Amino acid sequence: MAPSPPRYQQTRFQHRVAQAGSLLEGWATNPWRRLSLLTIVLLSAFAIGGGLAAITGALSYIDQLSALICVGAIEFAVRVRRRLRLRSGDQLGLQMLDMARIGLFYGLVLDGFKLL
Repeated sequence: MAPSPPRYQQTRFQHRVAQAGSLLEGWATNPWRRLSLLTIVLLSAFAIGGGLAAITGALSYIDQLSALICVGAIEFAVRVRRRLRLRSGDQLGLQMLDMARIGLFYGLVLDGFKLL
């Protein structure tokens, strides 16, 4: 008989990390809080997309690699979105993922038009 792996102690930090999603959904039941959270996610992703495009455009060294990484990230988000859409309950995770995708995409496209 093989020995069972040791059970580790559940710390408060691990407990909080495990409950973070449900706590955030509970906090965002207020429509204004939800709207502000989604706006923060959208603008943060927009800033990341714009910053990434500006940095790689200025370096002119890893343009293709950064474009491949961004396309891969957006494609991964689309595939995760399919699974989140089928989940019942609050759709906060799906909405945050959509806002992050839109913000990243528009940040990249805006900097692409600046370079034209």
